[in-house]
Amino acid sequence: KVDSSSKSLKGRFPFRLGTVSYILPEDILPNVRYLADRIDDIELVLFESDEISNIPDKAAIAGLASIAGEKDLTYTVHLPLDVFLGAREEKRRTASVEKCLRVIERTLPLEPFSYILHFHGDRRGASPSPDIPLWKAQHRLSLEQLLKAVPGPMLAVETLDYPFRLVEDIVAEFGLSVCLDAGHIWLNGYDLEEAIERYADRIRVIHLHGVEGGVDHKDISSLSESQIGSVIAAAEAGEAERVLTLEMFSEAELEKSLQILRRLIAG
Repeated sequence: KVDSSSKSLKGRFPFRLGTVSYILPEDILPNVRYLADRIDDIELVLFESDEISNIPDKAAIAGLASIAGEKDLTYTVHLPLDVFLGAREEKRRTASVEKCLRVIERTLPLEPFSYILHFHGDRRGASPSPDIPLWKAQHRLSLEQLLKAVPGPMLAVETLDYPFRLVEDIVAEFGLSVCLDAGHIWLNGYDLEEAIERYADRIRVIHLHGVEGGVDHKDISSLSESQIGSVIAAAEAGEAERVLTLEMFSEAELEKSLQILRRLIAG
C-alpha cells in the first residue's frame, strides 16, 4: 500500500473528490478505511447475482457510517450494473427494480450523496434499443417505483455509450440528476463541453478516468491538461456541491491520477 497520508487531497477542492470502493483487492470496508484520510467521497460499487453479492450487511453498513462520521466522508452508491429498467419483458424489468430497491433500502442509513443509475440499452452502441419509445416507457414505469424510495435529485443517471439526448426528457420529467461520465463521452466520440453546458444545472456527480487504445477506466495520465481542466471547472461551477470520482480500479492507477491532480494544485 502506498503511504500517501502526507499528500492527501481531502478537502482541497470546492467539490468532493472521490474514488471507488475497489482500489485494493479486498472487500469494501478495508478499502474505505484505506481511502478515508485521502479523499472526500467513496463510490460503493455494488452488485448482486444468484451466485455472489457484495451488498454490505447491516453490521458493515454501521461500520461504513461510523467511518464516515469520523473522517468527514460521504458515499455515492453505484446501483448494480446488471439491471435493465427498460427491459421489454416485465418480469426482467420488475426484477431489476427490486434489485435496486434492495440496495437503496440497505444503504439509506449512509445518507448517500447520490445513487448512480444506468439506463442500460437492449444493446450496445449509439442506438440503445430497436424500439426506443417502448424502452423509454419501461424506464418511466421503473422510475415511478424507484422514486417511492428516494427523491428524484438523489438519482443520477449516468452518460453511457448512446447520445444522452435520448433520455434527457425522462431525466427532466422525473427531476433526476446527471452523472456526467467524461471517460464514456470521450470513448464514444461525443462532445464533453456541449454535455457540460447542456446539463450544467443537473450534474451532481462527474466520473473522470483516462481512455487509452479504446479502453476506459484508466489513470488520467493520457488526458491533456485542458481535458482535466474542463472536468474540474464543471465540478466547481455554480453553487451546487458535486462529487468528482476518479473511476479506476487499482492502487497504482489511482495514485498516478492523484499525483497529476496534486501537480495541478501546485500550479
